[in-house]
Amino acid sequence: MNGYMFLALAVWLCAWALNEWLVRQTPRSLAVSRAIGLAVPFIFGVTLLVIWECLVRGFEIPPILLPAPSAIWAKLTGSVPVLWADFQQTFLKSVITGYVAGCGLGFLVAILIDRSPFLQKGLLPIGNFVSALPVVGVAPIMVMWFGFDWPSKVAVVVIMTFFPMLVNTVQGLSAASHMERDLMRTYAASWWQTLVRLRLPAAWPFIFNALKINSTLALIGVIVAEFFGTPIVGMGFRISTEVGRANIDMVWAEIAVAAVAGSVFYGLVALSERAVTFWHPSVRGGRR
Repeated sequence: MNGYMFLALAVWLCAWALNEWLVRQTPRSLAVSRAIGLAVPFIFGVTLLVIWECLVRGFEIPPILLPAPSAIWAKLTGSVPVLWADFQQTFLKSVITGYVAGCGLGFLVAILIDRSPFLQKGLLPIGNFVSALPVVGVAPIMVMWFGFDWPSKVAVVVIMTFFPMLVNTVQGLSAASHMERDLMRTYAASWWQTLVRLRLPAAWPFIFNALKINSTLALIGVIVAEFFGTPIVGMGFRISTEVGRANIDMVWAEIAVAAVAGSVFYGLVALSERAVTFWHPSVRGGRR
């Protein structure tokens, strides 16, 4: 045990020293700066995995409580067909479809609400109420309504992503200042021209904020919904089933796939935000 503890401590100290040195650098090259920005979290993540491995082996923790990263990796590489089928069912079918439908519908309804003060005062409070509903309460109802396959999971995602997009878009559409709106009126711009050329660009940071929030909510919602009824495939189904069989390494393999998929999805939305809102101070301030 002492050998593993010393190894964990040594790795932690070396990684800490290396990251401290990296973050204190002020490179003039943008490529080097981006490389450092990627290297720091990568080193930190690898360090956590090494410490995890050392602690499990050093304290001889039973695999049923906490498997080592090496055991999880072995299960992951040895179960690629099963994991791929679960990924297709959960992420490609349920998450993506529900995410696009929920965010798109929320955006369109926000445009309609912007044209109607009655809807703005009547629907937004209901939206805040519905967004507070727990997914564990909504998921069984959607399974009863739409069946056990992926359409019921899409319905859960639509409910979870609709109102964050609605509220953020409505708030973003009001972000343009009165002076800017008055300027558009002096140019005799119509409501549609003002929306496209002024108010919608000002709302993009709010819209992308909702898109980033929903990218994680969608995956969580589908996995939780699959606990309440699904065909014999899916990340949530696999986690629930393998916990009952005490195959904890398979559970962690599914968690790893979900974490990587969610992180990549969030990263793609964040990169899209940088491309669309390149003019915003939060984006310009991060560039050298």
